[in-house]
Amino acid sequence: MRGGLVIGAGILVGNITGFARVAVTAYLLGTHARADALAISTGLADTLNNIVINTLLVAFVPMLMLRPAHERHAVFARAGRLFAWILTGLSALVALSAPQLISMLGPGMAPEQKHTAAVLLLILAPGILFSGASGIYASLLYTERRFLAPATYQLCLNGSTLLIAVAFWKTLGEYGFAVGYTLGAGVQLGVTWYASRDLRAARADRISLPSGTILAKPGMYLLYAGLMSANIVVARAFATHAGSGMAASLDYSMRCVNVVIAYLVYPVANSLMPEIARLRALNETAHAYRLMTRSVGLMAVASVVSCGIGLLLRTQAIALLFQRGSFTAESTAMVASVFAGLAPCLIGWTLMDLISRCCFALDQPRLPLVAAFIPVTVNIAFLGVLQLRGELTDPFLLGLGTSTGLLVGFVFLFVMARRVQAR
Repeated sequence: MRGGLVIGAGILVGNITGFARVAVTAYLLGTHARADALAISTGLADTLNNIVINTLLVAFVPMLMLRPAHERHAVFARAGRLFAWILTGLSALVALSAPQLISMLGPGMAPEQKHTAAVLLLILAPGILFSGASGIYASLLYTERRFLAPATYQLCLNGSTLLIAVAFWKTLGEYGFAVGYTLGAGVQLGVTWYASRDLRAARADRISLPSGTILAKPGMYLLYAGLMSANIVVARAFATHAGSGMAASLDYSMRCVNVVIAYLVYPVANSLMPEIARLRALNETAHAYRLMTRSVGLMAVASVVSCGIGLLLRTQAIALLFQRGSFTAESTAMVASVFAGLAPCLIGWTLMDLISRCCFALDQPRLPLVAAFIPVTVNIAFLGVLQLRGELTDPFLLGLGTSTGLLVGFVFLFVMARRVQAR
């Protein structure tokens, strides 16, 4: 409970600054073509950072928790170095292939917007290394149930982005958002590094731990998280074919959805996972399943209520949050329409992600991995048919494919998890 409250407080502060960041983006760029370039580049950076951080928390934390205290630091030192080299390579790869990535993820953008997005992604690339490295230190902090420093992630990221974008708008334009984002990731790395200094003070024992053993479980969760995130990446790519401003509208809607998902999933899941891993280590699997079932039931009610409220108040809320400056009444109508189709993913994504994280903590990764193929497959089929029929310009249908895929994936995962539990 205490961990959930700390994480929840961090999410609250982070989302306040996050809404300010999105509101400033809307004010300065609205739903014009320049906003599409920022949405594609920042969306990819956000996606990669979330995948890496969640992989470390979901897979690395249980790995550390299952080790005796005297071995934990040695495992952290060995695995941390390995993850750091992988993150360095990923960051460099993104920077070197920025133009090709933008062409693939934003195929419908004009050449000028593609160039802008590629430069933005080049600036954002170091932030992937910084965010991932902070996730390594955050994993160590989680094993000791120290949640405060990791909970400042969104505050550092959004606060720095907002500060630099506003202060240097006249000189940097939209590039100020990317500079602030990368600096914020660096600040968060410094926070988690400093907070974990005492845990890293002891000299690590030498331990024989093959790289394959270290990467096996994180690798499976990395694939799962990549497939889940691909659902949004696919929708954003299709959106660039739907007309100017459609990718930005999807991005504004998704950020609103992410706020609610963060509150529904992260406080519960991030404080629940170490406990489930501990119960599994004590061979109390039945107790772990009961804990998971109660959490899923609670989140099911919360997600349905949140979805209903979001659908009822979407237009008023979007107008209140964003409608000023370059974000016009026409922009509000477009974003509200996208949100109407996207809102049901609150239910599917929240419940599917919560069950999946618990399965990984129980060392049962294959089931969520299989389920993760369903949302992106359904979404590609749905949006592909719309494009062939010339109906992709409907903002509501653009978001509906994402929601449908996640709801189908959740139903499959829930049914299969109940079968495993009944054995």
